Amino acid sequence: MTDNINKKLTIGIIAHVDSGKTTLSEALLYLSGTLRSFGRVDKGASFLDNNEMERQRGITIFSKQARFAFGDTSFVLIDTPGHADFSAETERTLRVLDYAVLLIGADDGIKGQTKILWKLLSEYQIPTFIFFNKMDRDGADKAALLRAMKELAGDGAVDFTAVAKQVAAETAAAVQAVPSSDAKALSESYEQIAMCSEEAMEEYLNTESVSEETIRALIGERKLFPCLFGSALLQEGVADLLTVMDAFTLEPKYPQDFSAQVYKVSREKDGVRLTFVKITGGSIKNKTLLPDGEKESKINQLRYYSGEKYDLQEIASAGDVCALTGLKESYAGQEFFADENGVIQIRETGTSLLTPVLSYRVLTDRANDPVKILPIFKTLEEESPELSIYWDEEKRDIYVSVMGKVQLEILTTILKERFGLEVGFDSGNIVYKETITTPVIGVGHFEPLRHYAEVHLLLEPAERGSGLSFATNVSSDRLAKNWQRLILTHLSERRHRGVLTGAEITDMKITLIAGKAHLKHTEGGDFRQATYRAVRQGLMMSESVLLEPFYQFSLEVPTASVGKALTDLDQMHAVFSAPELNMETDLSVINGRGPVSALKDYPAELASYTKGLGSISLIPDGYGDCHNAEEVILERGYDPENDLRNTPDSVFCQNGAGHIVPWDEVYDYMHLSFDGTDNRAGDLPLISRESAADARSVSKQALGTDEVDAIINAISNSQSRAGRKGKRSRKEFGIDGATVQTYEAGGKTVKISGLNRKSGKASAPSKTIAGAFPLEEADVLVVDGYNVIFAWEELKALAASNIDSARDALVEILSKYRSMVSGEVIAVFDAYKVKGRPGEMSDYQNIRIVYTAEEQTADQYIERFVTLFSKEGKKDTPETLRMPAGIRALLQAKKEKIKIAVVTSDNVEQVVTMGQGCKTVSSRDFKTRYEDIERRMKEKYSIK
Repeated sequence: MTDNINKKLTIGIIAHVDSGKTTLSEALLYLSGTLRSFGRVDKGASFLDNNEMERQRGITIFSKQARFAFGDTSFVLIDTPGHADFSAETERTLRVLDYAVLLIGADDGIKGQTKILWKLLSEYQIPTFIFFNKMDRDGADKAALLRAMKELAGDGAVDFTAVAKQVAAETAAAVQAVPSSDAKALSESYEQIAMCSEEAMEEYLNTESVSEETIRALIGERKLFPCLFGSALLQEGVADLLTVMDAFTLEPKYPQDFSAQVYKVSREKDGVRLTFVKITGGSIKNKTLLPDGEKESKINQLRYYSGEKYDLQEIASAGDVCALTGLKESYAGQEFFADENGVIQIRETGTSLLTPVLSYRVLTDRANDPVKILPIFKTLEEESPELSIYWDEEKRDIYVSVMGKVQLEILTTILKERFGLEVGFDSGNIVYKETITTPVIGVGHFEPLRHYAEVHLLLEPAERGSGLSFATNVSSDRLAKNWQRLILTHLSERRHRGVLTGAEITDMKITLIAGKAHLKHTEGGDFRQATYRAVRQGLMMSESVLLEPFYQFSLEVPTASVGKALTDLDQMHAVFSAPELNMETDLSVINGRGPVSALKDYPAELASYTKGLGSISLIPDGYGDCHNAEEVILERGYDPENDLRNTPDSVFCQNGAGHIVPWDEVYDYMHLSFDGTDNRAGDLPLISRESAADARSVSKQALGTDEVDAIINAISNSQSRAGRKGKRSRKEFGIDGATVQTYEAGGKTVKISGLNRKSGKASAPSKTIAGAFPLEEADVLVVDGYNVIFAWEELKALAASNIDSARDALVEILSKYRSMVSGEVIAVFDAYKVKGRPGEMSDYQNIRIVYTAEEQTADQYIERFVTLFSKEGKKDTPETLRMPAGIRALLQAKKEKIKIAVVTSDNVEQVVTMGQGCKTVSSRDFKTRYEDIERRMKEKYSIK
């Protein structure tokens, strides 16, 4: 490092795979004096590609950083992946760069991936230097490369070779002796620079030159892109690049208040979690507390990395790039900032431009329970957010999104080498998304007994590719700020599912326009439920549209094959320009845009019919309306009303019990008007002062809220629908589409067509949860799980292919049964053949599940249970202490005898049970009774 450092910059080297990016990084470090020897990628000895997979494959997979100084500049160099499958990692790095070096291989020229990178650099407005590498290769044509670059960057692409030589000759910081510059070449360069702005042209006309200050400004404004040529492997032209980056760059102006951008999360081999940040304002000291999820965590170390090694520092200042240890919930895309009171907060910094277009289901053997390995995938998602891990609770499947097959191969290797986990993947599916076409107000209400929350959200369609944005427009006099922040957190904490296929929603603005809490009964978890339901209810009320990913393509084919190519593109629903014929090569170029689903397999077909002479570059180009929406929706067969974990219905309290109100009737029962005023004056107290709400900690969410929600959902049994079209019609739900209602909400006038506004309210909602109508006399129902499974034909058939699925199905049935009665339900499953198993109890929604210990059968457990609990005074045994609260309450009330019913078809077990004064029900009779109770409940309460 030099002693005369005046500025510090973060630069990134961006390139198409195999362009020599890591070799250029090595050359920069070597020529600046940071490295004593020059490492080579092809010999596995590079300073930055230190991961074994990278050395084996010869590609960069993970971004890394190094530090060096040249002239009066201190650089943090970030080496980024070049392969298209890891371009999301590159994009995350762009957020913290001050300048970029776009590397182009002279042997490849400007390929499709280079265009993707150029688009990213343009979107993030990063000043860029261009280095043409491998100029020592046969056929390298400097003039042709410069012409191609001008087609991409315009007249701002200027050969800076002569300028670099001139600057090096004028400064003592030259790395090596340089000859005097060619006056003609230098004059031509200045003339081209002058064409980048009127000010530069005026300066040139007066002085026949352009000042360094003007050049710095033009580069910073992305009007000028200096181009340099050389060979990183031979260390030719690299000194020119160093000279130009030192001479023509400006250090950003940073604010005094602290802020930092998170761009990467990784883990050391010893498991230490690293959060890589760029300090973008003020400074931060070691041991500082930072917000971390819903808590705060202390920074244990400030690490300044260079390759695998790092230095520890006590303070990090604006412009520094470092790794923080101690944070547990941080992720790429976060920004730490100090608010007006100096309190450090967290916010999102925007959506990514590059997102995966393929999703794969993880295939595991019976030894790898998906539930147990899910945390492994979540850990990898922290490090690579584009994986977008999705857990399908109903099917117990893990889905992972990737950019391509190479990333999938790397993921497989990481799982095996790092976690000892061998898995497979299915053939993959397109990642669809959904959005809305019209504004709508979504209302969610969650009010089971002793819980309360109501949320109103304004959902508005946004520009394609904008993702989701969240805002609030509610006075703190109506809803305390901490509840508002909590609602915004719940909006951003999950990927909300659309109502057409269950795909992730995007491209809309969601604004909180009204909300209500109860002084005594509201807990944080209540607002989570109300918020989720408000989003879903709004989606059901609006018109939705299915989106699919698109590619931007450049197709080059022999002129003789143009006709077939145009026919193919038309059949693939692509939009394209007229062919451009190159007379010299007899090749025609067709540019356009088309669906990923149609184009993803076209390169192989193109190679076949052109005998290898044709080529196509595919660049991800966001999302657009799905060309075959009806077909996709029908194939997915998604029913939003039967997605119990993403219900659009609300829960209201009436006569001391919670009742489900269907989504299309929620407007009739909501407690707030659309303007935020109370519909039920004096019924429930609004929290009008923030201090009152602050007495209740947001992080202490109500225990059991999710269980209550599960009970509510278990009753919902709407009929499924098929054959939905791309845009969901309100008429499909029996809603009058001709009606138009206008509401003043969130400071805006919102027109919503087709609201189901009834002339009068029904005396009671149409669906009811447990507690309102006890149908069984038993205080406790004990079920011999596997006995029931093999007695019910449908469960038996399911068990023949997958016993776990049969067990899960029975548990869901018992949970639903429990929601219709007042007593407790316990399901007992044999695990006596599992060596070393100590026995296990767990809660699933509203029932207790027991897996017996080794050498203990379900029969033996049930016999022990009825013997123990059918008698009085057995309150202090380990078994009683582990039982559900409902059973313990019965014992503590000193009832003479607890009413126990046992479901089993085992004759011996029935005799023992009856001998203890308990009721017995055969497995088949229980099925009949369950169906009868469900039928009577539906008839009585008009549930369809």
